[in-house]
Amino acid sequence: MKRPSPSGRLARPRRAWVAPVLALLLVLAACGYDETTVPSPQAATVDAGGGNDGPACTNDGTQVRSYAPEGDVLSGDAVARIRKRGRLVAGVAADTFLLGSRDPSDGQIKGFDIDMATAIADRIFAPATGKLELRVITAAERIPLLQDGTIDIVARNMTVNCDRWEQIAFSAIYYDAGQKVLVGRDSGIRDIADLADKRICAPAGTTSIQNIQTIQPQAIPVTAGDNSACMVLFQNGEADGVSTDDTVLAGLAAQDPYAVVLDTPFLTDEPYGIGVNADDVDLVQLINVVLEEMRADGRWQDSYDRWLRPSLQVPGKQPKPQYGR
Repeated sequence: MKRPSPSGRLARPRRAWVAPVLALLLVLAACGYDETTVPSPQAATVDAGGGNDGPACTNDGTQVRSYAPEGDVLSGDAVARIRKRGRLVAGVAADTFLLGSRDPSDGQIKGFDIDMATAIADRIFAPATGKLELRVITAAERIPLLQDGTIDIVARNMTVNCDRWEQIAFSAIYYDAGQKVLVGRDSGIRDIADLADKRICAPAGTTSIQNIQTIQPQAIPVTAGDNSACMVLFQNGEADGVSTDDTVLAGLAAQDPYAVVLDTPFLTDEPYGIGVNADDVDLVQLINVVLEEMRADGRWQDSYDRWLRPSLQVPGKQPKPQYGR
């Protein structure tokens, strides 16, 4: 007999294969890191676009401005430190299907965010065979591990905002995501108003849990360590929905035929940037060169078409970089 959920109602039945898949992802996410490489990119001409003397950060659009890629981006102190160490350490997810998840067929971590990290490593080492360390981290660990130098970059669907700019630095925006909500197909939830008194899960340390409380104050916030942990709570009837970026929800829904993403406008805009230690400006500039190169040679588009377009069902376009910080 199934136990009632905390709300007193029985958890919805799920197909037997779904929960084990996500449980496996939770185990694998704790297993450390993996290594992966891509072919060496060709150089591209970069338009610095306005220099690095812009206004202070405010959440009105200036938060997406980054450091213009000026000068020899391979000669800075941060890049020299990474080259001397012999590897780039990237904080990534291993439980976020389509963005960063471990492929059970070969044990490799793959996805759209992983393609960003591999391109950065390849630009530093040319080629980067065996020189990219993928460190699996939680969302809450992203900023602390950058600040203490444990990792060099975060390529883990990280939203750029002004509060975070006060703690770390960011690349130019590499993807414009937006927050939505995943619910059960039989839940009766059709729009945001229906989330009142519903338990909505989002990972601790993310902007998602703050946003859902702002947009629907009557929703009951539930936190978990990561997105797959939220999905397990949802499948066990301990949460009525999961709210995070549309890219993440697309991957979760693809693994559970009983889940659906609400067809609503974005609750918020979630511009993704590569996170970097605030002192490593030269590394940010190198990353921005890489993003420009990926636009020029088509690698960004190829990555989007492979990982995200089949689930999101919309053409993707790489955001135009904004500099001036």
